[in-house]
Order: sequence, then C-alpha cells, then structure tokens
Amino acid sequence: MMDRLLAFLILCAVLGAPFGFALALTGEALLAFVFLYPLFMSGVWMAGGIYFWLRLERHWQWRPQRQVPDLPGTPLISILVPCYNEAGNGEETLLAALNQNYPNVEVIAINDGSTDGTAAMLERLALQHGRLRVVHLAQNQGKAMALRMGALAARSEYLVCIDGDALLDPDAAAYLAAPLLAHPRIGAVTGNPRVRTRSTLVGRIQVGEFSSIIGLIKRTQRVYGQVFTVSGVVAAFRRSALERVGWWSLDMITEDIDISWKLQRDHWSIFYEPRALCWILMPETLRGLWKQRLRWAQGGAEVFLKNLRSIWTWRHRRLWPLMLEYCLSTGWAFAFGLSVLLWALSHFVALPNHMRIASLLPPAFTGMMLAMVCLLQFVVSILIDRRYEPGLARSLYWVIWYPFAYWMLSLFTTLVSFPKVMLRRKAQRARWTSPDRGINKSTSSQ
Repeated sequence: MMDRLLAFLILCAVLGAPFGFALALTGEALLAFVFLYPLFMSGVWMAGGIYFWLRLERHWQWRPQRQVPDLPGTPLISILVPCYNEAGNGEETLLAALNQNYPNVEVIAINDGSTDGTAAMLERLALQHGRLRVVHLAQNQGKAMALRMGALAARSEYLVCIDGDALLDPDAAAYLAAPLLAHPRIGAVTGNPRVRTRSTLVGRIQVGEFSSIIGLIKRTQRVYGQVFTVSGVVAAFRRSALERVGWWSLDMITEDIDISWKLQRDHWSIFYEPRALCWILMPETLRGLWKQRLRWAQGGAEVFLKNLRSIWTWRHRRLWPLMLEYCLSTGWAFAFGLSVLLWALSHFVALPNHMRIASLLPPAFTGMMLAMVCLLQFVVSILIDRRYEPGLARSLYWVIWYPFAYWMLSLFTTLVSFPKVMLRRKAQRARWTSPDRGINKSTSSQ
C-alpha cells in the first residue's frame, strides 16, 4: 500500500512540476528548457566521449594491428545464450560464439520454452560441437530466469551474455573478460552493439544512433563513474558479483537495467569496452521500434521506482548523477507535453499572457544551434567509432533525421510508460516474446 501511495505521489510531482514551472515563470522559459536541455546533453555527451577517447581509447590497438588481450592463465569463459523461438537466427549466433579466437570458451544455450524448432536445432548443434551445452526449460520463464539457469550451469567465473540473435565478433569474449581479470572491483563489462539491419530508413537511422547517441552516452557515464545500464544484448559479468546481489530480478521488464543498478548499489564498477563488438538485429518498422523503446522506457521507470527510497544514502552517492539525469529527462518529456498542451489551449481558451505559447518551433538561432551541435555530435562519434566500423561515415546522411526521431520517441514512450509503471498494482514475472528483428539482415565490417 505504501509503495502504491508513493508511486501516486511521484506521478503527481512529475506531472505537477512542469505545470508549476509554467505558472511561476513563462511559456518562453518552458520552451527554453524544452529546446536547451537536448543541446546541453549533446554537449555533455560529446565532452565525455572525447575525454574517454583521449584518456583511454586512442592508445588501444585495433585492426589491422590490433592485439587481442592476453588473459593470464587462459581462464575459462562461459558464453550464455538465452533462446526463445530462435530457430531462424540461433544457429548463426551459436556458431559465432563457438568460433571465438580465444581458445578456452564454453557456450551454454538456454532454450526458454520455445514453441518453434529451437530445441531440435540446439540438440543438433550440441552433437556437432563438444563445447556447446544445452539447457531446456519446460515453459517460458523469461530472459532473467534463463540467464540464471545458464549461470548456474556455467563452470566459469566470467560470464559473457548475448541475445539469441546476436553475432559476437571473434575477439569479443576476450575483450569483455579482460577488464574483469585486471580489476577485481569490476562486476560487469558492457560491449559495443553494432546494427546490421539496414534495409529501411528506421534501420539505417539506428546505425548512427548506436554511435552518436548510445556510444557517447556509455563513454560519458563511464567517465563520471557509473553506467545507467549494460547492453542487454552483449555484456560480461563476474559470477561472484551476480551471486552477491541475488542474480537477475525476475519481475523487471528490462533485466539489464536492473542488474546494472543492483551491482553498482553493491559498489561494483561497470566498464565500457568499445572493442567488444557484437552485430545485432534491430526493428526496422515504426511499430517494432515503438514496442522496443516503450519496453526500454518502462524498464527505466521500474528501476527508478525500485531505487527511489533507498538511493539517497551517502554510500550510494555515486549513483545520484544517474538519478538526476533520469529525473531531468523525464521532466523534459512532461515539460514538452505541457508545452504542446498550452499551445493547443491557447487556440481555444484565453490563457494569461505569461503562459501563452505562440509557436512550438524553436527560435531561428536556437534551431540553428541545435542543428550545428547535432552535426558536430555525429562528426565526433564517427571520428571515434570509425575504427570499429570503417563505412560508418556513410550513415551520416541518414543520421541527420535522428535527433527529431530520438527525442520524439523518448517523449512519447516516457509519457506512456511512466504513469503505467507508477500506478500498476503488482509486479509480475517478466516473460518475453519474439521481437521485431528487421526485414533484411546485412552484416557489415565484421
């Protein structure tokens, strides 16, 4: 009952804060926040990405002279692959995992109650490859449970977790495990997903997103010490760290965000390793993209609510910037929504002058600044990431459409997911369904 009351108060505060802001100040001030917040965050992401590159990344060797990490003692690495209805993609994924250049790996495929031919495909591959083991779950229990079962079956302290439709780069497992061996306080390492579905505008735009937005965000968050989430499609974990925090939660819709916060609350660090490449399938339709991003937004809101009451102790102070960033982003979405509401009302109701919003278009100078900063952000990201994907510069044409799509998608998914999570009655077991994996797969620059 107290959690539901707290959730209601949070929702009222989030909805009321932008409204009170508009009442206290002016419509122009509200619009200034709406337009300048993305500008400010772009500057932060660029500064963090450049610092990460100057401090660490520029010293790293890469193709064609790259040097694969030499792991002391050649420890065993367990690659966990949860599968649900992966008959069409799973074999390619497992073969990429088995064909790592690092010699000492085992691959564990977890069949989470698939209803297609996944089970037969896994058994056939297990007979052909001695390093592949298969765990079958009788019913669909969700990705978190599948990962738990895989971790319990694994023989290694170092667990690399990938999705059932992702292709690991041949050296990805070694790159992911190296920070875990070198630094005993690192509990997880997040890799570098690269999009391989590019047959539609939606798919091509996301190629640039994972460099110009997600890649820079991961670098920036690593600079100030904490990461909002590991990449659910490619990440490595220290088994003992997972055991300390109680493994993955079964009732969170995005287990990757939740486990990231659980580890960091227990004072484990998370490292970002951009050389750990993983080629992934992403939605190529607006409907598929909406469903995916709505799930991400709902997962972020669930973790926000879960940690809200206990995060404000001094021992968790390093997580405060992540909480502040999330609150500002959520506040931005509701501020934008309020701006649209005031603009629409002004056509039918006589609002006070200081609350009227004449136009939702940014001033000419602000619009020019947004466009220039956007292009600069793309250039920075391409200069940093082009070593991992040589043809990345070709995506610049398509990425110019992304700021509008990214912020609008964030706006609507936040407005829908935040009230939904705040007011839901009871947490339920999170189970998965087969996602939109694009229309045409084309792997580039592997």
